[in-house]
Amino acid sequence: MTQEALEHRVRGLCCYLDNRSVNVNAPPHRVWNVIEKIGGRNGWYHANWLWDLRGYLDLMIGGVGLRRKPKSAEDAPLKRGDEIGFWRIMEIVPGSRLVLFAEMKLPGVATFEFQIKALKNGTSELSQIAQFWPAGFFGKLYWYLVLPFHHYIFHGMIKKIGKIASL
Repeated sequence: MTQEALEHRVRGLCCYLDNRSVNVNAPPHRVWNVIEKIGGRNGWYHANWLWDLRGYLDLMIGGVGLRRKPKSAEDAPLKRGDEIGFWRIMEIVPGSRLVLFAEMKLPGVATFEFQIKALKNGTSELSQIAQFWPAGFFGKLYWYLVLPFHHYIFHGMIKKIGKIASL
């Protein structure tokens, strides 16, 4: 889905946001190397069983489920249009930005983004941004029902990415 198509779909809807940032004791290219391996053998770096559960639930209601990267693509650089789990790469700026669009069944539209900024002392700031544009009452209800899970998953995920990049 293009940025224009996404903007057209969500025009007029309110957006819920989960925005997290951590400082990572590593340069941006090392943080990017960890992010680029997301979804394959490494899973999502935290609470993989919850990601798997969401994928199974999605399959049960007719969605795409949690697709796995083919082994041939495991070590290949990410590119626009690639599938990662139930996400598709909508935008990518290698080394600094990855925007994923949710293809799972949702009562709304969701994106998940990683941003990496170089800091003066050779370290990085990693930001992780989940956005959700709910479709009506059920979309809003969905957001609040999954909020505790998102807190647990996203908090652990960003910490683990930072920790791995710092090694």
